[in-house]
Amino acid sequence: MSRVVTSHSNATVKAVKALHMRKTREETGQFLAEGLKIVTEAIELGFTPKILMFGQDGGDHPLLVKAIGATGMAGGDVIEVNREILEKVARRDNPPSVLAVFDQVFTPAEALAPGSAKVWVALHKVRDPGNLGTIIRTADAAGCGGVILVGDCCDPYSVEAVRATMGSIFAVPIVKLTEAEGMDPRFGRLLAAHDECALCRRKLGNAQSIAAHFDYRCNVAVIFAFALCPLPEIEIEIGNDHAITRTNRNNFLDAPTTFGSNAEQR
Repeated sequence: MSRVVTSHSNATVKAVKALHMRKTREETGQFLAEGLKIVTEAIELGFTPKILMFGQDGGDHPLLVKAIGATGMAGGDVIEVNREILEKVARRDNPPSVLAVFDQVFTPAEALAPGSAKVWVALHKVRDPGNLGTIIRTADAAGCGGVILVGDCCDPYSVEAVRATMGSIFAVPIVKLTEAEGMDPRFGRLLAAHDECALCRRKLGNAQSIAAHFDYRCNVAVIFAFALCPLPEIEIEIGNDHAITRTNRNNFLDAPTTFGSNAEQR
């Protein structure tokens, strides 16, 4: 079911390594995930690797045995490699014992259903892949309907972003909108931007009025990072925990935020 590869010049090894480059990810529609935990979670959510690469010392782990079986059953390529190849592919001195290649999944804009969730997260021109991955993970924990990327954002399927999601990349719908689509009235109502809250219908004229609406009376929290209309500093209390979102009026919002329906603005 698996084959052994020891050469760095092997075509599959080179193809997996190339997924560190955004151009290759866009051309292939695939991405690289690291670690047995994230691979196991992906399989449990119905995603099977196209390529599963594992180290010589990890083949007996029961979760890896299960992953090998699932990959083989789905027609994927299962490869056993040495540590040196893992280091080169992962670009880390202490690489994970399991690497896997999956197909990217983006939810079409027309498939968005405003009533399917009380919370949506939208990001405008978010630049840092680690921050984006953390936001996706937070959105998953908060039960958000999805993460919507507006404009020229960093790649949610970069190795850094996927690593930061800790598996949530497989659980949270990701939607990409152009600048023009992000300003479309249909999405404006859904995202509570420039129009009104989708749940309570309160009129919201700009980012400042969206921020003022964060009293959670309608159980919705949507944060935009508009370059021309940055959000003010907000402090939110959630139960016994505090979630502080800070932005400079000259900068974008580019940091994760915790959401909750019982929060009050302070």
